[in-house]
Amino acid sequence: MSEAAGGNRRGLILLLCGLAIFVVTAIVLAAMGQPWIAPDGTIRLWDSGAGTSLHLLDWYALSHIIHGFLFYLLLWLVARRQSLGVRALIAMVIEAGWEILENTPWVIDRYRDVTVSGDYVGDTVLNSTSDLAAMLVGFYLAARLPVWVTVVLAIVLELVAAWVIRDNLTLNVIMLVYPIDGILAWQSGG
Repeated sequence: MSEAAGGNRRGLILLLCGLAIFVVTAIVLAAMGQPWIAPDGTIRLWDSGAGTSLHLLDWYALSHIIHGFLFYLLLWLVARRQSLGVRALIAMVIEAGWEILENTPWVIDRYRDVTVSGDYVGDTVLNSTSDLAAMLVGFYLAARLPVWVTVVLAIVLELVAAWVIRDNLTLNVIMLVYPIDGILAWQSGG
């Protein structure tokens, strides 16, 4: 087999594995009881209101782009001998694992108990798979952009989300792991 044919075959296998991760994630989430789309039957490209985590994209997609930056860095540090495609698949498995964990009763209840997301019911399958795609966008950008641009972009995305919705990846992690009353008060508009 020629080198080009072998490369095309590896590329096809990676693509099929990536698609399988999307499909398996969707099936697992649906089996867990998460709805495929918003309960009202609508599908929106962007939702910044009460329908957060129900449609294709929302402000939290910015956090998932940053997940891609972070996964790229992590996998560059620990698996740089692997091809970019293999590292992307590993990142997809990690992100898919988070999407599944995020939609368990334990995490949903944790969000309700310690964050401003008191009415959070989990993500739709559509939103979770879109979050997975957003992570891939971040991973791709981190692979292509200079490091300093990726860092500045991550900071800008965090600041924009904090300004617009009073939440971002950093605040989300803090509030899930070690809730701080002052952050909760600020997020609540106080």
